[in-house]
Amino acid sequence: KKLRFQAFLAGTIGYSLYYVCRTSLNVVKKPILDSGALDATQLGIIGSSLLFAYAIGKFVNGFLADYSNIKRFMATGLAISAVANLLMGVLGMASGAVISSAVLFIAMSIMWAINGWSQAMGSPPAVIALSRWYPLNKRGTYYGFFSASHNIGEFFSFLFVGSLVATAGWQWGFFGSTIAGVLGVIFIIIFMHDTPESKGLPPISVLTNEGEKKTDTQSVKDVQKLALRTPAVWILALASAFMYISRYAINGWGVLYLQEAKGFDLVDATQIISVNALLGIIGTVFSGWISDRFFKGSRNIPALFAGVLNTIGLTLFVYGGNSWFVNVLSMILFGIAVGVLISFLGGLMAVDVVPRNATGAALGVVGMASYAAAGIQDVVSGALIDAGKTVVDGVTTYDFSTAAIFWIAASIISFMLPILNWRRKVQE
Repeated sequence: KKLRFQAFLAGTIGYSLYYVCRTSLNVVKKPILDSGALDATQLGIIGSSLLFAYAIGKFVNGFLADYSNIKRFMATGLAISAVANLLMGVLGMASGAVISSAVLFIAMSIMWAINGWSQAMGSPPAVIALSRWYPLNKRGTYYGFFSASHNIGEFFSFLFVGSLVATAGWQWGFFGSTIAGVLGVIFIIIFMHDTPESKGLPPISVLTNEGEKKTDTQSVKDVQKLALRTPAVWILALASAFMYISRYAINGWGVLYLQEAKGFDLVDATQIISVNALLGIIGTVFSGWISDRFFKGSRNIPALFAGVLNTIGLTLFVYGGNSWFVNVLSMILFGIAVGVLISFLGGLMAVDVVPRNATGAALGVVGMASYAAAGIQDVVSGALIDAGKTVVDGVTTYDFSTAAIFWIAASIISFMLPILNWRRKVQE
């Protein structure tokens, strides 16, 4: 019990610090635009380079993680991510005086793509740790707790990195993320454990009297192929993809939207968006427990409710006016809903319908679709925002109306697709 709790803690805290290294660019977009170093289209492409690399990396690294020592795998990914953030900060320091805008754009795109690939080494080993160390009847509960790592990381990033940028300049946002990444690597090395067998214990199915299953004796490769032939996994992957469009629309462009469309300053904008990350913890922490406790492991009804709430929160954010209270309320609703959906659509529902030794493969399929869609969102949103740009008397303004319709439509589709899987049962 001590070892499995350490593995859970290492996965949760380690992955939250992965997120700090991932979301640093989202915080510094407005200062970069104001500096004239890059425009919105370039920032969209840089952001999408992480997401596209992450999408491919989630698929590949998800499959590789099923075979790996998860402690080494997870620590290596975060170390690379920390170095990528460090180099982004160095590039920022050299911009203008030393390197041109074109060189900065190309170099940052490459660095952020490398960061995207390394970020894909975080979630699979953390979730595999839960699968290897926890029984089926506790999986949803602890997966929900683990999923709070997304929100903890985002909250810490928006507050810590946002404050650092406001006081020291946008380049220091990347340096602050580097420090967070190094701390995460140390924590993972100390507390993550590969398997019960690596510590001299029997497999989890023996420890918890689950009994041996047919897939326990099959090769990992064969079970992964079985996962790929499961239609329910692909339906969930598509639903998660549309959910990630709305999620990353807020995470990637929400701060800029509040500044440009509603007139908030950087500090207020980052604080409002950080509410989304903070309240998401409630959604993630209780999502798995509620579905295990009250719905016998079925995630369908709570996932549908969360999808509708997600759309309501996003619509209120876009069309609710400039009131600080209304914008915070929209982020409370959006954050709780996305917290549940990250847990359910983002992995748990797919993990439920595949054997334990194909956990990484299921996560790989869902992750690939999710982050490919998030990357497409970044490019499309950046282009739509740039298309609405006007300059009057030297003052630049942006029209977000078309981009907002795109975000809300994706949110609606995301909660309708899982209805197709309602007859699919959780693996016994």
